[in-house]
Amino acid sequence: MPGTVLVDFWAPWCGACRMVAPLLDQLAQEFSGRIRVAKLNVDDNPLTSSRYSIRSIPSLLFFKNGTLVNTVTGALPKEELKRQVQAVL
Repeated sequence: MPGTVLVDFWAPWCGACRMVAPLLDQLAQEFSGRIRVAKLNVDDNPLTSSRYSIRSIPSLLFFKNGTLVNTVTGALPKEELKRQVQAVL
């Protein structure tokens, strides 16, 4: 299992979240075996969202070996998301 995890904090009603979702799917395939991409619905997980101070979505949290190493908020273009992934690998 990869030591690097990207957690997408999202909600079904969030338009920007729906725009980012296919990009994250593509990145998960491109970096398969090196990063794991997980999704966390903020409506279904309010305690976890609160724990990480999620105030706007989409929020992408990058963990390396269980430690939070980066947070990105908003719908970014694929190339910028890819740069963020590469920076934590």
